[in-house]
Amino acid sequence: MSRGRVLIIAGSDSGGGAGLQADIKAVTMLGGFAATAVTAITVQNTLGVHGVHPLPVSLIREQARAVLNDIGTDVIKTGMLGSVEVVEAVAEILDGAGVPAVVDPVMVAKGG
Repeated sequence: MSRGRVLIIAGSDSGGGAGLQADIKAVTMLGGFAATAVTAITVQNTLGVHGVHPLPVSLIREQARAVLNDIGTDVIKTGMLGSVEVVEAVAEILDGAGVPAVVDPVMVAKGG
């Protein structure tokens, strides 16, 4: 596979304006291939964030491993990680992947 593979480790935005959905759009527009490991599912729209549901750390690790072991990646981009445990797991993933990383320290959504 050619260069331009991006593994996005971030939360999902049901409204499509932020989170991994926005990252997928950006990667695609730049000609890259986006793969994901979802950290949380949010309930949000243009009016605000109405709920956040974190995924288990083990599931986040499994998603990343599945992508890295098959498709591979040229860079990893992070977004909302949500907890110390997820940050630690993603740090291990970054260490093991051996590729550059874009770390986007999402702390609070603009809409709440």
